[in-house]
Amino acid sequence: KAAKEHSIPKDLDKVLENKVMETVSGLYYIKMSVVEMMCLDGADREGIVSKSVSSHSDLIPGVYEGGLKIWECTFDLIDYFSEAKIQFTNKTVLDLGCGAGLLGIVALRGKAEKVHFQDYNSTVIDEITLPNAVANCTNKGSRMGSGDNRTTSKPPSKRPRNAECLPDVLTKCSFFSGEWSEVSRLLLSSNKPFSKYDIILTSETIYNPDYYSALHNTLAQLLDKNGRVYLASKAHYFGVGGGIYLFEKFIEERNVFRTSIVKTIDKGLQRCIMEMAFKDSS
Repeated sequence: KAAKEHSIPKDLDKVLENKVMETVSGLYYIKMSVVEMMCLDGADREGIVSKSVSSHSDLIPGVYEGGLKIWECTFDLIDYFSEAKIQFTNKTVLDLGCGAGLLGIVALRGKAEKVHFQDYNSTVIDEITLPNAVANCTNKGSRMGSGDNRTTSKPPSKRPRNAECLPDVLTKCSFFSGEWSEVSRLLLSSNKPFSKYDIILTSETIYNPDYYSALHNTLAQLLDKNGRVYLASKAHYFGVGGGIYLFEKFIEERNVFRTSIVKTIDKGLQRCIMEMAFKDSS
């Protein structure tokens, strides 16, 4: 799937038009079911929502890779950032396979210098990631309904009022769709100066072992020599066959990165957080 960069529209109110907001972990995000209805109504040029509905699947290899849902390991990683006091200040960050983009938005809030968001599907970037970034970056958050959906059942606020002018925070963001190898190529061949990422964040992207090679190569090409990858995953993905230990073994065999499992969550299906760095990094 070819890569493309998505520009931030000048009219931010348009981005949030007809969107319904919810909050989780202090972050605003677009209510997915409303987006899905709008997509079925014609807002989805890729047709991923109708295909997902008709096939009763959140994953259709080569068509749709699950970006319309927020998967639970995202919250594991957000929790880990605060527990481990991960510093984003002045860092360049990539949210890889971003979906809703919550990881990148947390990095922005942590004063990252630059955050790039990538998802396989352009519909996900246009209808979910970009609106989420706008909702969290424009200074109208205080006027929106609060109520964290993980702890309360308050109804979500309706769409936020007019967005103020493009704040500095949004100018730090770039948005890309397409498959990993194509996005790497686009970034590395761009006529804009490109600096490799200090931190790459990715959650629930290792469910399919067929993608391990592309993911490994992308991380190897885009991570700064002293950078870190933080990856959240289930121990095993039933039905697709991937999982953290299989990926760890794959990485070891390639002998480019060193890995450590820095947190294991044993509630329900086991989930893990892995940190990766180049073997020869400081």
